[in-house]
Amino acid sequence: MTSARLPELTAPWLRIDTGDDAVAIAERGALGTSARVAVWPPEDLDRALAAVDGTLNALDRQASRFRQDSEISWIHRGTGGLFMLSDGLTEAISVALEAARWTGGLVDPTVGGALIALGYDRDFAAIDPQGSEPPSAPQPVPGWQQVRLNGPLLELPAGVRLDLGATAKGLGADRTVRAVLAADGQDGGVLVSLGGDLAVAGQPPSGGWPILVADRPEDADSSPPQLVRLIAGAVATSSVTCRRWRQGGRLLHHIVDPRTGLPADGPWQTVSAAGLTCADANAAATAAIVAGDRAVDWLATAGVPARLVARDGTVCYVCGWPETIGGRIEVPPVSQVYGGFRPRGGAR
Repeated sequence: MTSARLPELTAPWLRIDTGDDAVAIAERGALGTSARVAVWPPEDLDRALAAVDGTLNALDRQASRFRQDSEISWIHRGTGGLFMLSDGLTEAISVALEAARWTGGLVDPTVGGALIALGYDRDFAAIDPQGSEPPSAPQPVPGWQQVRLNGPLLELPAGVRLDLGATAKGLGADRTVRAVLAADGQDGGVLVSLGGDLAVAGQPPSGGWPILVADRPEDADSSPPQLVRLIAGAVATSSVTCRRWRQGGRLLHHIVDPRTGLPADGPWQTVSAAGLTCADANAAATAAIVAGDRAVDWLATAGVPARLVARDGTVCYVCGWPETIGGRIEVPPVSQVYGGFRPRGGAR
């Protein structure tokens, strides 16, 4: 069965002319967001795009809860019990569970039922942004401890719905940069961005990859974009100002607090975080939104460089995130969600 996402995954890449012949850039829609790939030397672009296509298509078939033909949807159609997973979905769920452990449950892959109750039950592009029906009563989050993963064997209680949104996009960026390097024979460098969550690998351009970190504003209160530079690792941004919709007059967003089953309601509208991997950074940025008033202390204790934007546009820098324009981000030396190492290969 097809879904609204499939045309995105087969859409052609659009080459971007930046005036810099040393780097080649292309972008298209993917995974319900935008994908951008930058490589050098530029002649590696076609091989890079083919590697990205294969990797993102595989992740979508494994972990999308909006595709009826995905592996995770097949699991959800069951009544709980034991499931033998592909290598790719095993990795995706393992990363999500490790992120839940590392963040103390601030991110939790068992929020799927809560999101469905809030009306996020289909691809976001298909949601009525001005829905008149009130949302259902908050759904309690079962808790990540209810999920057991022993190698490729998943034990899932009946009724538990998984949503890997806090880590899957970051994992996708990690997989794609590894796949591109493998396809290009480890020469040059690559940057892959999925909706602004990005990972880099290989040799960076002189001075590092330039990255514009923005507040994704939909409100009057927003901070100016900040240019930073990244030599290695990843940066991810989570925000309550995007993926918003109304149900019965109530404004909702996609970042659920597992403690309440409701959208997080803290002081931060946007958090950007850095990590050795994009899965690390993705989990940290989402966890900080959920942590609310405790976010700064939590990030500092975890050793995560981050930029937090409050609802009034005030910016807070944590753990060495550069305050100057063009400053270099120094990522933590250890991956949190991969147990202290970065995988050499990408699960398919």
